Amino acid sequence: MSEPQKIELACPVPIGQYEKIVMAHGGGGRLMQQLIDQVMLKEFDNSVASEKNDSAVVMANNARLAFTTDSYVVNPLFFPGGDIGKMAVCGTLNDLAMSGARPLYLSCGFIIEEGFAIESLQTIVQSMSQQAKAAGVEIVTGDTKVVEKGKGDGIYINTSGIGCLETPLQISPSMIQQGDVVIINGDIGRHGIAIMAARENFKLEQPLESDCADVSGLVKLLLDAGLEIHCMRDLTRGGLVTALVEISATANKHIMLQEAALAVPDTVRSVCELLGLDPCYVANEGRFISVLPAEQAEQALAVMHAHPLGKGAAIIGTVEAANNGLVTMKNKIGTTRILELLSGSQLPRIC
Repeated sequence: MSEPQKIELACPVPIGQYEKIVMAHGGGGRLMQQLIDQVMLKEFDNSVASEKNDSAVVMANNARLAFTTDSYVVNPLFFPGGDIGKMAVCGTLNDLAMSGARPLYLSCGFIIEEGFAIESLQTIVQSMSQQAKAAGVEIVTGDTKVVEKGKGDGIYINTSGIGCLETPLQISPSMIQQGDVVIINGDIGRHGIAIMAARENFKLEQPLESDCADVSGLVKLLLDAGLEIHCMRDLTRGGLVTALVEISATANKHIMLQEAALAVPDTVRSVCELLGLDPCYVANEGRFISVLPAEQAEQALAVMHAHPLGKGAAIIGTVEAANNGLVTMKNKIGTTRILELLSGSQLPRIC
């Protein structure tokens, strides 16, 4: 597979042009960042939105609340390890958890294509209900719209969530410091490759399931342990590197990754090598990174290793002295390279 085409936008582009670019390149990576910065935040700019966190932290009657929303357009709707309903609930719970919040309530909005099978809808709704109950949250409001056949690709789901912050910590890219370590809770790349394999009907020698999961319980254990977590981010669209590039740019800090520390399942690595993909940019739905002081790393790893979703936790990088907003990776032979946002999404329609 040829390298993704790189497109530089030196100045703001009319919305019509952005729409064409986003459609052509899968709606991810550098182009999506420019769309958000030059179109959305230009009009919606405020102190909360400018933080660019997974959840907005706001005050209401002296209470700190986290508020988030996300839309899910995955194809196929059902995949090994989950479905669009499970992913919608887990994704919103995870976004709340990344700010240190305890999830409380969710909303759900459905855009359903005319003729969509009621049996499939029931399965999706049941999946959402089961996942919410398992997390101890309630889906308390929602909306349903039906669009003409051929206009909705089956079903799209939007979920929003509200959670309360019970920790005094300010968990944000602006809090990371020189000497911090970057810890991940497991291997990378399984969700994106599982989705692609299901979509393209690949016959894999070893079955591969998405890592789709709710990590809010694991995050609560880290917070209850009294760890001084500076930043967290779940590794969804754009994968590990995109999340770290966004964090480093916001914090203006240099993050150095160690390639040897990254766990990539053999099947994921094989498919990526075959198709010319980089697993570090492939989406995950049950993986997150935490940035915290190095002296607390062993305690954090002990907490994570005791939880089913953290058994593969490892230190994968450090925050370096330079204030240059870069992410670099040192490979197994000691060579270092700069990691950047891709111009578009490697695998569109995976979340």
